[in-house]
This record gives sequence, C-alpha cells and structure tokens, in this order.
Amino acid sequence: MGPNYIALAVPFFFLLMGIELLVARRRRRVVYRFEDALTDVSCGVTQQIIVLFANGALFGIYLWIYNHARLVDLGKHPAAAWVVALFGVDFIYYWWHRTSHRVNLLWAAHAVHHQSEDYNLAVALRQAVLTPFTSLPFSLPLALIGIPPLMFVVADSVSTLYQFWIHTELVGRLGPLEAVLNTPSHHRVHHARNPEYIDRNYGAILIIWDRLFGTFAPEHAPPVFGITRPFRSFNSIRAQLQPVIEVVATSLRAPRLAERLRVWLAPPERTFSWEGAPAGPPPLDAAKFTVRVAPRLQRYIWVNFALVIAATFVLMMWSESLPRRTLLCGAALILLALLSFGGLVDGRRWARPVELGRVAITAVALVWLV
Repeated sequence: MGPNYIALAVPFFFLLMGIELLVARRRRRVVYRFEDALTDVSCGVTQQIIVLFANGALFGIYLWIYNHARLVDLGKHPAAAWVVALFGVDFIYYWWHRTSHRVNLLWAAHAVHHQSEDYNLAVALRQAVLTPFTSLPFSLPLALIGIPPLMFVVADSVSTLYQFWIHTELVGRLGPLEAVLNTPSHHRVHHARNPEYIDRNYGAILIIWDRLFGTFAPEHAPPVFGITRPFRSFNSIRAQLQPVIEVVATSLRAPRLAERLRVWLAPPERTFSWEGAPAGPPPLDAAKFTVRVAPRLQRYIWVNFALVIAATFVLMMWSESLPRRTLLCGAALILLALLSFGGLVDGRRWARPVELGRVAITAVALVWLV
C-alpha cells in the first residue's frame, strides 16, 4: 500500500497545533480548551486504530476494480493521470461530503467531525470511524477510469493533509485565493451552525465546486461552531457511537419497514408524522458546553494521553510488521484508555475504577508482550 502519509504527518500536526496555541496566546485569544482538544484528538486516534484493521480490505476493493474492471488505463499517461487523480479526488470528495450532510446514513458517520464547539487545528483530527467506509463507494469510479491505486492513495492523502490547516480561527481572508481554494474563512462557514451557514462550503482543496453547484456562502456574521443539537459530552467513544444510535433509535420507532428505511435515507433535519409535533432546533446560542476538570487530573490525563499518542504512532507506522497479538492488544488498550479519559473528564462514576483497571491491564500486557 505504500507509506502511511497520515502517520508521517502526525509530528507536524502537533507542531502546528503548538504554533497555533502560541500565536493565540500572543493575540490574547483562547482557541483551545483542554477537554475539547482531548476529545478531538481522541476521535482521530479512534478512527486510525479501527482503520488499521480495515485498510487492507478497503484498499483491496479499489485494487480489484482497477485490476479487473477498469475501462481505460490512465496509468500509461502519468501526467494526465496525476491531473485526473487530484481533480477527481477533490470532485468526488465534494459529492461525498455534500451527501454526508443530506442523508442520515452518511450523516451518522460524518456528524462526529462537526460536534466540537471550538474551531482549531485539533478539530481537523476529529474524524469518524465510519467515514472511510462511507467514502469508499464514491471513490471507486476513479478505479474504473484507471487511476492507479497508489496514485489514488497519494492524491487522497494530499486532500486530507490540505484540509488540516484550514481548521483555524487565526487566519483571516486570503484575497484572490478565496475565489479558487478552500480557505479557513470558507471552512469556518462550513463548521458553523448559524442558520445561513448550514450545509455550505463542502469543498476539500477547491471551493470552485461549491460555486458551480450553488452551495457557496461567504463568511460575514461571526460563526457559532458545532451541531444544531449540541453533543454534550467529552467522551470520544460516545462521540463515535451517539449519532448512529440516534438514527437507529429513530428508525426503530417507525411503524413500518418502509418508514424505517426512509429514516436512513432522509436528511438529518427531516421529521416524520409518526414522531408527533417536531421540536425544531434550539435557538442559536454561542455559549459552549463545558465541564470543570481539576488541574491535577488534567496533568494526569495529558501524561497518559501522550503515551497513547506515541503508541498509536507506532501502530500506524509499523502495523504491517508487528505481530498480530501485539497489534490487537495495543489497539484494545488504546481504545480502553480513550474511554477511560472521556469518562474522567465527564465526571462519570465508573471512570476511576475503569482507569485503575486499565493501568493494571496495561502493566500485565507489557510484561506479556515483552
């Protein structure tokens, strides 16, 4: 499959986040909160850990179509293939992204990325476990037209890495570049829940698709970030599960099978007659959900979370060469740690016993693996 470009970029992600934090302090602005940043990065860790076990299958589907069903072979013309790959990935991303906001089946996955009420580089890492699976069908036409698999992986990684830097409040308008490129200003609009900003600016690298297909909106009013029904927790495991559980619960309340299917295909704001009178979204409120975390607990979590990040980086970089039991054990311990940290931040009663158990299990696992 080639190198894991996302894993290679991890140190630079944290370096840029540190620079953003320093610039914000110099400007006397608060753009990071401990609990929210922890949840953002934890969601990204969760996605990368789960995808370690699915990457082979996902890549295999693209590879099989390329080898057995491609209509042309653009690989014979590398220059043209690179142009088609880069523009094709961007175009397909626009339509996957737009559909993810308009169909519950896909929104249940993508909503994770929009839950944060802050907007900073850490939010770029707040990714959903299910989005690699929902985006794959949109990418398969590139295999049909003969984009070589490794070329697709590179183009897709370029798109992902570009989108990291546009998650910031500290970069203003960028003049003529705003006409062509997706910029922090454009993407702030996309993450806002102001009524006039909802479902706008879906682009990845280019904003031209939004301008062509009528989904563009410029930034004018101050954006209020998050989703219309706020996610009131800082548990990254719950963040991944709750949107899916909500759609499942709604579909199970439907009186007939056809109605249950309609729930999954409906837009997120749709209400149904059998639900009773619609409640509607709450009024726009810029106040953010927050919790109080004692400084000592914050320090404890940061130290342990740094170890989790290091372990995740090792698994991402060397997953193909590590023994299977090491990979499985490491992944399970990382997910348990994230569950425990989220519970501690949320102040759940079960969190301290779980954390004590996690530390004990980790010690035993290290002895067993070594």
